[in-house]
Amino acid sequence: MTSVETVRGPVPVDELGQVLMHEHVFTIGTEIRQNYPDFPDPWDEDRRVADAVAKLQEVTTRGVRTIVDPTVIGLGRYIPRIQRINEQVDLNIIVATGIYTYHDEPVQFHFNGPGLAFDQPEPMTALFVKDIREGIADTGVKAGVLKCAIDEAGLVHGVERVMRAVAAAHVETGTPVIVHTHAHGEMGDKAIEVFRSEGADLSKVVIGHSGDSTDIDYLRRLADTGAILGMDRFGVDVFCPTEERVKTVAEMVRLGYAESMVLSHDASCYSDFYPESGPATLLPNWHFTHIHDDVLPALRELGVSDDDIDTMLVKNPARYFGGTA
Repeated sequence: MTSVETVRGPVPVDELGQVLMHEHVFTIGTEIRQNYPDFPDPWDEDRRVADAVAKLQEVTTRGVRTIVDPTVIGLGRYIPRIQRINEQVDLNIIVATGIYTYHDEPVQFHFNGPGLAFDQPEPMTALFVKDIREGIADTGVKAGVLKCAIDEAGLVHGVERVMRAVAAAHVETGTPVIVHTHAHGEMGDKAIEVFRSEGADLSKVVIGHSGDSTDIDYLRRLADTGAILGMDRFGVDVFCPTEERVKTVAEMVRLGYAESMVLSHDASCYSDFYPESGPATLLPNWHFTHIHDDVLPALRELGVSDDDIDTMLVKNPARYFGGTA
């Protein structure tokens, strides 16, 4: 039976249950935390951990059994903290390897790599593969998914290098991929081009933040490649209101694309990208239970069946991690 790696070890894919495919426990700047611990809010490790435990326990009361946390280098990945939290919550947490950048690769790779001053095979790919096969640092936790990004700046050199390193690690290990995209710039198309050129299995690629778009033609074009659409920012109403997101998912289901979508919020227990009070003020629906409390009832009102919902929350994630078409 195929298993996927989680913080607490391998879990059979048919035991993942309902999966929120793109959530973060924390998104933080580690260097900022270490050097400016009171910006934008005071950092209290015990308080943050307790708050995360409470929020993740709440999402389990809605029937969620698994979250995918694509927090990688550039977003503050720190596995020991996630382990501490997961010890207190009965939830599968799948963590990621990769690099999150919209522009340059981290400076540590500027001189190390193919054709560079210290010419060598792509070190990023080797590091990602190590996270997958051996574990992250000395935690014993293995990455179950790969992550990269392409945003408004497009396929600039650093972004393309990271994406190709991620694609190579995927091809070598079979580990699936989540790619952050800028939907309004239709960067999903660029992501597909890169991964296809590297020989990736597009059925194992989630085009993240596709739900920011209401362009059905764009979404169908992506889905028709075999890739999975990440309808994964429910609650981020500044990019696309919930009502429009719901209508788009319902229309895609009507057109026969239920097997091409996964659902999530892209929320965090805490992020230092903005003051702590910010999301509650500007984005009151941006939290881990919004889909179950508000979105699923709205989808049902538009004719989306419970079987379609089960497909998006259970069957598609299991197939994505299980590798069966």
